[in-house]
Amino acid sequence: MNIIKNKILESVSSVMPIALIVLLLGFTVVPMAVGDLLLFVIGVVFLIIGMSLFTAGSEMSMQPLGAKTGTTIAASGKIWIIAFISFIIGILVTVSEPDLWILAEQVNGLQNEILVYTVSLGVGIFLMIAVLRIVFKVSLTALMLVFYAAAFILSFFVDRSFLCLAFDSGGVTTGPMTVPFIMSIGAGVSASRASADNRDDSFGITGLCSIGPIISVLVLGIISKVEGTYIPEVPEHISNTHDVLGVFSEGLVEHAGSVLVAILPIVVFGALFQLVTRAFSKRQFIRMAIGALYVFVGLTVFLTGANVGFMPTGTVIGSSLSESLGGWLLVPVAMLLGYFIVKAEPSVYVLNKLVESMSAGAISGKTTGLGLSIGVSAALGLSALRIITGIHIMWFLVPGYIIALTLSFFVPKIFVGISFDSGGVASGTMMSAFVLPLCMGACSSLGGDVMTDAFGCVALVAMAPIIAIQILGFSYKIKSARSVRRFIMTNESFIDYGYVDTRLQSRAKKTESTLGGEKK
Repeated sequence: MNIIKNKILESVSSVMPIALIVLLLGFTVVPMAVGDLLLFVIGVVFLIIGMSLFTAGSEMSMQPLGAKTGTTIAASGKIWIIAFISFIIGILVTVSEPDLWILAEQVNGLQNEILVYTVSLGVGIFLMIAVLRIVFKVSLTALMLVFYAAAFILSFFVDRSFLCLAFDSGGVTTGPMTVPFIMSIGAGVSASRASADNRDDSFGITGLCSIGPIISVLVLGIISKVEGTYIPEVPEHISNTHDVLGVFSEGLVEHAGSVLVAILPIVVFGALFQLVTRAFSKRQFIRMAIGALYVFVGLTVFLTGANVGFMPTGTVIGSSLSESLGGWLLVPVAMLLGYFIVKAEPSVYVLNKLVESMSAGAISGKTTGLGLSIGVSAALGLSALRIITGIHIMWFLVPGYIIALTLSFFVPKIFVGISFDSGGVASGTMMSAFVLPLCMGACSSLGGDVMTDAFGCVALVAMAPIIAIQILGFSYKIKSARSVRRFIMTNESFIDYGYVDTRLQSRAKKTESTLGGEKK
């Protein structure tokens, strides 16, 4: 039970800042109905409980299964097996991604299933590419250059009302179901290699999987000539506590069904994997089964809190802020919300833990967390600016990715992978269930086009952390280089006589290794 207690404390520290900000807005510049406020407060409790159970369950079940799957398929040595299993896993975990279904339900003019299966096919293909990249040691930066260039070229042939949806789909795909599994597969495949730089190659798999949906949805838009439309939903009317109980009860039942359908393919895969490989002991397998139950309950509660409690609140806040100071108050509030809301994303915990583990503690979770917060804050500020002014999203995405890809040539390899993964994990459930409705509410009140001005905020959230993390990586590289030089100068006399403290030697080697093996 200690793991659950620790996760609850972590969840409280993550969710409470955003809860306090929203409550402060509700009692000051954004008046809210009592019913909406009550929905939000209960939603906060659901988020804390759900996130705690989900993150605990993910560490117990999905991450070990993903890592073991990666090492097993890599150990087979057969490229067709590695490619085929990666492709199937990519489709299975994406079809089961709740964030994707949330996005699909907010778009009219296109069947939910068509969008979901198109995105899933894109992830399957690009997970296969990402795993083969690790096996054949292909440069992540080179692949990113090629595929983002392809995406921007395709964007010229898609209707503008469908363009933002395509880039948003790349962000929401890498959510709480997808990230733990595919990142662990990358770590497992990377660990099976004997080379010293396998830590660097273990990152970037989520970033590559985020490009697949963008390209596949753009191709869908070109082939079908589809246009995106949006019809605002009528919010639930809450007049008493009985109505609140009814709404949350319906939400729990609805999301329990969707999460069960989502998690079932992964559970079946895990059972078949154990039956064939006997990779886990009986005790480990029971622990994983308990973890899967935690994931099911936690994700059900989390999604209920996000969709029932946070989604209507986001719409109300967006609509109210757009009426203050000509809508310009939306910019600073969106930036403040963005700084804290990313901490409430379940996938962020998975990334931070894996970064600390794979870098042997040289890169802390706090470092990546700071980069994510700064990046998302900037992204939501730009999203608010777009809603007010109607600037085309490509004026932000094209320069943004040019900067991100240019930086990738000047930072340690490990930071390149982490940065592109960060963009994927930052744009998860809270973006779909809170930020996107907030942008929609503001855009509708200002009389803008929701499909071209409100959609696209998830795409910006997926892009900005890539730049922020790489800037931190560049700073880290400079500081580490100075640390190594000071170490050599301070211990020069000891080096001459062979008496260097082994702890100092270890620290210098770890710093040099994290820099990608560069000699300073």
